[in-house]
Parts: sequence; C-alpha cells; structure tokens
Amino acid sequence: MRIISLNANGIRSAATKGVFPWLRAQEADVVCLQETKAQEDQLTDPMFRPDGHHCFYRDATSKKGYSGVAIYAKREPDTVLTELGWDEFDNEGRYIEARFGKLSVVSLYFPSGSSGEERQQFKFRAMEWIAPIFDGWLKSDRQYVICGDWNIVRSEKDIRNWKSNQKNSGCLPEERDWLNGLVERGWVDSYRTLRPEGEDYTWWSNRGRARENDVGWRIDYQIVSPALRDRLRDCSIYRDQRFSDHAPYTVDYAD
Repeated sequence: MRIISLNANGIRSAATKGVFPWLRAQEADVVCLQETKAQEDQLTDPMFRPDGHHCFYRDATSKKGYSGVAIYAKREPDTVLTELGWDEFDNEGRYIEARFGKLSVVSLYFPSGSSGEERQQFKFRAMEWIAPIFDGWLKSDRQYVICGDWNIVRSEKDIRNWKSNQKNSGCLPEERDWLNGLVERGWVDSYRTLRPEGEDYTWWSNRGRARENDVGWRIDYQIVSPALRDRLRDCSIYRDQRFSDHAPYTVDYAD
C-alpha cells in the first residue's frame, strides 16, 4: 500500500506544474492533499478527477480560496468524513477522512501561526481541542494514517536553522512538546521510524534561495497507529520537481 501526502499550496497552481502526471506515475493507493485553495465547483477540468480514483474534497466555507483538503483513492471508501465537531476548525477545510474497513486515512491541514498572534492563538486552541480526539483514535479498534501538513517540527533534525527559529511559529517549544507528546503516547512518526538519523525537509520558504540551499523544515508527516509500525517499509521525499513550496512525502506499507 502506497500513500502520498502533499501540501499543494493551490491545487490549480500545482496542476500547472505537472503534479498530476507525476501522481499518475506513482500509482499510489491513496493521495492526501492539503491547501487546495479552491472550491470544488472551480475544479471542473477532468484532471481534478484522476482516472481510476475516487476523489473527495473538503473546501473551506468560511473563506473561499483558502485552505481545503482532498483525498484520492483507488479503492472506494466505505465512508468519508469531513467534520470533527468544531465549526471554526471544520469550516476552514482542514480535515477529511476516508475509511476502508478498519483503516482510516486522514488528510489534515493543521493551522499555522506564522501570520500573527491571532492565528497562533487559534493554533494553540486547535492543539488543545484535537488532542483528546487523537487520544480517542489511538484507543479505538481502528488503524489510522494521519497525513498532512502539521506546521510543526519535532526536533533539531527537522529544521536547518534550529537556534534562530526557537521563537517562531512551528518551532516553538510548546508546539514541539505537544507533537512529541502524541508520539510519546503511542503515535508513530513514519519518517523518523524509517530514518532515525534522517535530516530531510518537506517545506522551504519562497524567500531567498531556501530550497536551493536546503534551508528547510520537516512539517509534513504520516503519523500512524502503533499497529501499523511493523508495516512501514520505505519512505521518500520527492524534490526533483517543484509542485509547491512543499515536497510530496510518500510511504510504502506492507499489505
């Protein structure tokens, strides 16, 4: 089973940069997209419904052309969920879940606080609110793959400029403690499990020559249930083409 996660930073923009031919060649079982930045009625071109896939979008309703998540799946899900129960979060189009038997694949776009204090406080509220939901998933009889842009690094290995970012959103100690706390309670960081000493990144600022100089952050994850740890086989971050300011993160799981 192959699952790909990508923050597209605008699905229409990513489409002009060749993301759909690349995705077709990957033959993924599930693709999770974040930051689609479109309303579904704007995606009338057939490319946004790739052949052989069941396609599901959850747009932002609070602000058009903002946020938004999607899932493409080869196998038709038993059900698709798009709300977690907090309107302020749900209406920004930040969560979609496809269920296949006992397996749930989630595309999650966690808030960023980089635009200012108001959004940082929203991010903190979202962290506090969603933690019990994650705990409930962890204790359930379902197996979860939570794909997405979490907008938080975990450690010094996950960011090039560690010291200079200690007071910046995404690298704040309380954010890192929260995300690492999820792992300590049992959630599995697929990349860190497969690459214990890896120092690869998934996002680079558009400023300067950050991508060329690999001055990046690892903020895109596939966080999985403990039962899936032994099924992790390989992972990769694709950088040869630039579809957005993020790179696709692919994980292969044993069937």
